[in-house]
Amino acid sequence: MPRTRLALLVVLLCPAVAHAHFKLNAPANWTAQITDGTPQKMPPCGNEGSPADTGPLTEYKMGDTITISIDETVPHPGHYRVSLAADQASLPADPSAQVMPIGGKTCDSLPINPAPTLPLIADGLLVHTDLNRRGPQTMQVKLPDGMLCDHCVLQVVEFMGNHGTPCFYHHCANIKISATGPTGGTGSGSMTGGGGTGGGGEDAGVGSSPGGVSSSGCAVGGQDVAGAALLALTLGFVITRRRRA
Repeated sequence: MPRTRLALLVVLLCPAVAHAHFKLNAPANWTAQITDGTPQKMPPCGNEGSPADTGPLTEYKMGDTITISIDETVPHPGHYRVSLAADQASLPADPSAQVMPIGGKTCDSLPINPAPTLPLIADGLLVHTDLNRRGPQTMQVKLPDGMLCDHCVLQVVEFMGNHGTPCFYHHCANIKISATGPTGGTGSGSMTGGGGTGGGGEDAGVGSSPGGVSSSGCAVGGQDVAGAALLALTLGFVITRRRRA
């Protein structure tokens, strides 16, 4: 079989892949992110590749309700969780033991904690199943009353349902909480987008959403294989026409 046809066959037989990604816009991320939000796979903060801690310190006022702004660059059903700790090592581990595998998917459903306690301060944010939900979104999170810190870590974690491992993506921000800090945080002026807050008692990823995608490990250059298949099909058609001419 000619190589061109073999490559085309491999692409067409490989199911579509979409790995969810999100980018933390505000407060400022602890390290540099590329367009899709990478690094973010390794807990607690997207530590793959040993990234440098270069993010600025964002100051908030004790007990304030702050706005967290994210950009979901590759959408996937799921919800967000927010934790707060003295440093990265003190952040909670991913609740992998609570994830329910359903229908052959490693990550399908994760119960939402209706009464989170430190270090978890919010759960069930931006609950969604719509694969078209991408772009800037915001969530409101209240900082603990009476908690002050000169340098602590705010963690934002995405749980992805209808997905293979990893089930969680991570971002962190270096923050300061003071008694006289700016209301809403020093980064609040640059926060954009809508989306609001997610529900607190809904279970994320219940059932399969229409058009759900799988994680089979079959990808081309990190892009969606469905698009690659269309490109390969077009190229194969052009090559065949040229040979016949």
